[in-house]
Amino acid sequence: MSGDHGPDEAPWELGDLGDWPPEVFREAGHRTVDWVADYVARIETLPVLAQVQPGEILRSLPANPPEHGESFGNLLADLDGVVLPGVTHWNHPGFLAYFGITASGPGILGEMVAAAFNTNAMLWRTSPSTTELEQGVLDWLRGMIGLPAPRFGLLTDTASTSTLVALAAARESVPGLDVRERGLSAPGMPRLRLYTSMEAHSSVEKAAIVLGLGREGVRKIPTDSAFRMDVAALDAAVREDRASGWLPFAVSATVGTTSTTSVDPVPAVAAICAREGLWLHVDAAYAGSAAVLPEKRWCLAGCEHADSLVTNPHKWLFVPIDASALFLRRPEVLRRALQLVPDYLQTSAAPDAVNLMDYGFQLGRRFRAIKLWWVIRTFGVEGIRRRIAEHCRLAEVFASWVEADPGFEVVAPVPFSTICFRAVWPGITAAERDARNERVLERVNADGRVFLSHTKLCGVYTLRVAIGNLRTEERHLRVAWDLLRSAREGEG
Repeated sequence: MSGDHGPDEAPWELGDLGDWPPEVFREAGHRTVDWVADYVARIETLPVLAQVQPGEILRSLPANPPEHGESFGNLLADLDGVVLPGVTHWNHPGFLAYFGITASGPGILGEMVAAAFNTNAMLWRTSPSTTELEQGVLDWLRGMIGLPAPRFGLLTDTASTSTLVALAAARESVPGLDVRERGLSAPGMPRLRLYTSMEAHSSVEKAAIVLGLGREGVRKIPTDSAFRMDVAALDAAVREDRASGWLPFAVSATVGTTSTTSVDPVPAVAAICAREGLWLHVDAAYAGSAAVLPEKRWCLAGCEHADSLVTNPHKWLFVPIDASALFLRRPEVLRRALQLVPDYLQTSAAPDAVNLMDYGFQLGRRFRAIKLWWVIRTFGVEGIRRRIAEHCRLAEVFASWVEADPGFEVVAPVPFSTICFRAVWPGITAAERDARNERVLERVNADGRVFLSHTKLCGVYTLRVAIGNLRTEERHLRVAWDLLRSAREGEG
């Protein structure tokens, strides 16, 4: 293949069987980076929420793939013409829904390098750097958030997977159960019970479904007025279940619940787990990152007793999705639960070599650690602290606006960077108030400059503003606030 051909000349049509030569890749790569840089620069001019109808993007695609290779220019053009209209821009500074995330510059480039290496770290020997860099960077993260050493860390895709494998380890830890070999349907197998709060993420319940416990195997514990797990209710539930023939085996506590970012009383939960012989899993997917701030370190109090803990760098550490960090106090239990080594994966590596396939259900493991490594090294721990602190400050500012306006009210504590609130009107029913708040949210999101989400707290429709994007400034919150007040006024 001659170097005279550029990526817009579809050189693969010349009969060659290989990949792009370096000079063609370099030109296409430069153009792609330019497109990405321009996209990030202009993202604020785009509507946050995709302005398309279901099926619209699909209908814009040809029915059949091209028989012959297209020019690279066509590919870039279709990013603008086909893909961009259907993108909800999570990197937009006005994205204030769910939990705000950021694909930062060093994270994006780290992802590109990982794709270039294209490693599969199922075994240590299949990519020692992928395995050992992951171990080293996660030990950095462990220290950054104040978890004690030693802790074994590994990266999964999301907290849903991290929670699933952690609870598989919890099930394995039950003495004499031997689910790995006998299965849950074996004669005489007890019914297992897992505990979590009413405000826990749905991934806990989904993990129970996948692990064969069923939804009945999850007992949801009531919360207090601050939406934290009620420890007395947990204690009573465990005792009651034992008396009724259930076998309690694990508790999943939450540091930063999905709706309100509340923090369960982990020290008290840990004490119950220690007394009852239960595995303690902590879901700190969102708020665990806040512990890099000395003044927020309180949120992980008691987590030194956790058997497993998950926190997501792709939520509040400016790493592109996906990257979920799972820390284990007893990694040998997870290895015992999931290790399965067929002949074709046997190696002569040293006994102390870590084979990450032994700690999950998948063999394919990509090089996620590079983007986290680059983000930490680029911003530094101090730089990460300042950015997270600024998000918490912005949340306090927004909450103060809500509190000062008689037409709105804050409905949950604001320990981090998420505010739960609602619009209020005198003399209307609860049902009408909920309906009006829903219409307020629809009006705000229809504007295109910001995107907010909602939840229900004690059955009441609640609005949420979640701040976590590197590019979000006070002026973006002011736009959201002005839209909220205007939408409320429009409701009477």
